[in-house]
Amino acid sequence: MSILETKEITRCFGALTAVDRVSISVEAGEVFGLLGPNGAGKSTLIKMMITLLPPTTGQAWVAGFDVARKGSEVRRSIGYVPQAISADGQLTGYENLLILAKLYDIPRRERQTRIQNALAFMGLADSAEKLVSDYSGGMIRRLEIAQSMMHRPRVMFLDEPTLGLDPGARAAVWQHVGRLRDRFGMTIFLTTNLMEEADALCSRVAIMNHGKVMVIGTPEALKSCISKENASLDEVFIHYTGEKLESPGGYRDTWRRRRTARRLG
Repeated sequence: MSILETKEITRCFGALTAVDRVSISVEAGEVFGLLGPNGAGKSTLIKMMITLLPPTTGQAWVAGFDVARKGSEVRRSIGYVPQAISADGQLTGYENLLILAKLYDIPRRERQTRIQNALAFMGLADSAEKLVSDYSGGMIRRLEIAQSMMHRPRVMFLDEPTLGLDPGARAAVWQHVGRLRDRFGMTIFLTTNLMEEADALCSRVAIMNHGKVMVIGTPEALKSCISKENASLDEVFIHYTGEKLESPGGYRDTWRRRRTARRLG
């Protein structure tokens, strides 16, 4: 059963068509990856599905709700972790979650249990009273995922969830994303520029370029479709887009990108 579906969805900014008649369907409990170079339209597509941007034409449904007509129901059904830093560094991990619990109208009698469970699930129980400004990049990302799961969403949207993390922190985030699906049956929709990440996490992927979806399939099926023995997902990406993915930058570049994204909204 599809929990997320788009039909010929399009978004234009003046003369620029950022998302061009995209039709996808994601099954409940699936980890679905959207791959593409910078500027492919990945973040714009997510923003339409989470009601931050209205479609120019076409339709989309999330958890059974039309994103254009049932925005409040969509927002209650989803969690969203953007590229930009969403945790407040001047508050503790616990305080960040408490604010989200109040924003989500979680009943007062349930807040403590929900917060403690979210911190424990993401491996942050021992750091609950530390300022987030003292967290590592991987800890911040796990806290942001904890924030987005406070209200028990049916669908989680992750926009480049491991951007700029070292391999150890990246592996920890992968583990927790897998646990969200396995323990809660949560559907995960993520964007990534890391083919290794898509291979490790995703049951299916879509490759997007210049606003269009070029191909959809399982990583193994896509690798078997190109005429090369033991092809990698990187080679599949190059085959369908004609572009190479940029290597992830260092920490300074990563933090600059995330701060810029937050400043620009």
